[in-house]
Amino acid sequence: MTMPQVMSKPAHLRTPPGVIVAIIAVSAAASALICWLVYFHTPTDVGDTQLKSLPLLNAVLNALATAALVTGYYEIRRRRIPRHRAAMFAAFFFSSIFLVSYLVNFTLHGETRLPIAHTGLLWDTYAFVLFATHIPLAIIALPMILITFFFSLTGRFPAHRKIARWTYPIWLYVSVSGVFVYFLQAVVHR
Repeated sequence: MTMPQVMSKPAHLRTPPGVIVAIIAVSAAASALICWLVYFHTPTDVGDTQLKSLPLLNAVLNALATAALVTGYYEIRRRRIPRHRAAMFAAFFFSSIFLVSYLVNFTLHGETRLPIAHTGLLWDTYAFVLFATHIPLAIIALPMILITFFFSLTGRFPAHRKIARWTYPIWLYVSVSGVFVYFLQAVVHR
């Protein structure tokens, strides 16, 4: 009687745990940097005189990432892999440029100061979207996006599909809610 053989992945498709740990470590470092910039760093342009349009640029980059994500989803549903890949690289590009612009904005201007006296549905919506959903999901999205890309670029397509089912809606929500938060800040800040 022979023992049943356990099917194992070929060696080239096994994901080294160190890669995932490195991605999570880089993501945690990026989140820590943002936290430091928001809560501890003294802005270098307290007079708000340099690059005042960065929040608008960030909203535009989020909108472009959203369009690329929706396009990527549309293309994968039609099994047009090269178009899907191009759209997802575009989304990654726009989100990466957003992250750089976001960091520059916080380095220069610090946290957006909104009047504390605001109350009402608009303020409550802004606070809920920003603090309860957008920020926590943005922190989660970064390592998920990097892991999803890693799986795709290394040919680990079953793993890519599994995590992409979770990454896509979170990334899409973060991009859309980023634009929404920008417009709410513009209205609430008046």
